[in-house]
Amino acid sequence: MLRREFLVAGAGMAGCASPVIQPDPDPQVPRFLEGFETLYATDPRAAAQSWFRTTGSGLFLEYGVYSQLQRGPNIQFAERIPVSRYSELNATFDPRGFDPDRIAQLAVRAGMRYVGLTARHADGFCLFRTIETDFNSLESSGRDLVGELAQACRQRKLGLVLTYSLAADWRHPYFFPAESAKTEWRGARPAYDAPQPEYAFRKDEDFLHYIRYAHDQLEEICYRYEGVAGIRLEPVAGYYARPDLFPIEQTYSVLREARPGILVSFGLGASGDEDFATTESEFPRGAAEGVVAPAWSRNRDKPLEVRRPLASNLAETDMNTQPMAAANLVGLLEGAGSRGANLLARVALRPDGSLNEADERTLLQFGDLRG
Repeated sequence: MLRREFLVAGAGMAGCASPVIQPDPDPQVPRFLEGFETLYATDPRAAAQSWFRTTGSGLFLEYGVYSQLQRGPNIQFAERIPVSRYSELNATFDPRGFDPDRIAQLAVRAGMRYVGLTARHADGFCLFRTIETDFNSLESSGRDLVGELAQACRQRKLGLVLTYSLAADWRHPYFFPAESAKTEWRGARPAYDAPQPEYAFRKDEDFLHYIRYAHDQLEEICYRYEGVAGIRLEPVAGYYARPDLFPIEQTYSVLREARPGILVSFGLGASGDEDFATTESEFPRGAAEGVVAPAWSRNRDKPLEVRRPLASNLAETDMNTQPMAAANLVGLLEGAGSRGANLLARVALRPDGSLNEADERTLLQFGDLRG
């Protein structure tokens, strides 16, 4: 049995609450690549890149175990919540309002061609089926949210681009400590007043345990879920803090061998061998500065994605915040398009995983204005 077949079969044995992802009738060409079949037959990576250039916009969902606290995805880091206490959120995570079909349909109505979701944030909580940790949505709620969303996206021929925190992990015992960073970046771990007993990193070689863990999880994602168009690795500042610890070429090989044609992004670039670049608010078509410059010089002509929050203070995840007007969102789309970039609209889901009604209305109006 092939590894991919094994993982799909294993998904059916490890719980019944999450749907088993059935393979495409023609698994050689993902459904979201309709129209690119000829190019895919000879060069899957080029086909995926060409598709990505035509998408224009996507919808990104900000959601995780942290959503229960309603203070944003970085709450553990910002408030220095101890690992053991933060782990208690696993028992109360309840995504009863998460409706992947409604989300996918909303993306279609808004004229978007792909959907994004953070498969694993820096807090270590996974929204997918994994044997690497029990700190995941399947263990806590019986639901494989990535699997459900993958199925909904595939049915509507939407691409699914997942975010995975490779270069920051506030939970894994062998991620490098902040004080070992070779840059000013200190996002590797929260600045706890007292040492966390869960942390076991003592020497650089210990980081190999983490790399094996991350690679195994990336393989789980790629082999298990049909319709995954891309993996967005984050944060690139964590990579540049200790580039000597990350075998980045091997990581990219793991992804591309598991799923031909998968798009890989890592901020503006780590090695320059990424398939698209990602930025938060600006359009860096000029020369990038600092350590990222060499990678960006190789990525600057590749597809670009700019992420913008629908609400002005999305970082706080204040569900009473009014989202920007649909007309403003259209303006951002036009601005991105004029620079050859995609617009990725970020929305924060409610603690139960449901959409904010105001966000939903804005996205529907956005779709109407686009015609």
